[in-house]
Amino acid sequence: MGADVRQVADGTYLVHGSHTNWVILTDGDAVTLIDTGYPGDRQRVLDSLASVGASPEAVTAVLITHAHNDHLGSAEHLRATYGTPVYLHEAEVPHARREFLQQVSVPEVLRNAWRPGVVPWMLHVLRSGGTEQHPVAVPEAFPVTDGPLDLPGRPVPVHTPGHTSGHAVFHLPDAGIVVSGDALVSGHRTSRVRGPQLLPDMFHHERARALASLDVIAGLTADTLLPGHGPVHHGSVREAAHRAKEAAG
Repeated sequence: MGADVRQVADGTYLVHGSHTNWVILTDGDAVTLIDTGYPGDRQRVLDSLASVGASPEAVTAVLITHAHNDHLGSAEHLRATYGTPVYLHEAEVPHARREFLQQVSVPEVLRNAWRPGVVPWMLHVLRSGGTEQHPVAVPEAFPVTDGPLDLPGRPVPVHTPGHTSGHAVFHLPDAGIVVSGDALVSGHRTSRVRGPQLLPDMFHHERARALASLDVIAGLTADTLLPGHGPVHHGSVREAAHRAKEAAG
């Protein structure tokens, strides 16, 4: 089954992969790709580029919200094959190289296997290559530390630690969009909740910082949320972040 590509604004597409989303930003023939799904999503990534009239060679840069396997999946393939730079927050660069791993462990998943949706999710992870490691050999920190990147879509990285130490969301102020990765999602196979929410606790490296980062997201002016998991959320991103924080307690 191919990826589900949804246009949400001019030159902005949310792509639903096998369980993780990525975002395509276009400007003429050039493309910015935000996240790359699971390792097993590679063909879906390539197909999604083709569906918007682009190719891997057109990708100016890959931006990664955070270096978990379900977001980093094809980043090294694109870098090694096409010379595409892979950018992350500076705190996430060593994570992308796999100098350390801030990801839920197998024992932690097994301890939570009684929860609804965890076993089906775990089986999907195994089928999608989610336990494989595909480190990026030469990840790079964002080339600017404040303001928009000089890339298609002019995304503005915003540090939102907690899910991982270097997690970042991307603000598209002119379009009123926040690409939120896993700092704020709208659904997940392991959650019965629908709508804006934090992922279940086991997925966060530092839950307290993940909660605090919701206030950072609430400070971004936007009315569309493109999450790493779940459908697009239309409505005030400020209200969505507050709703998620209240629900998380």
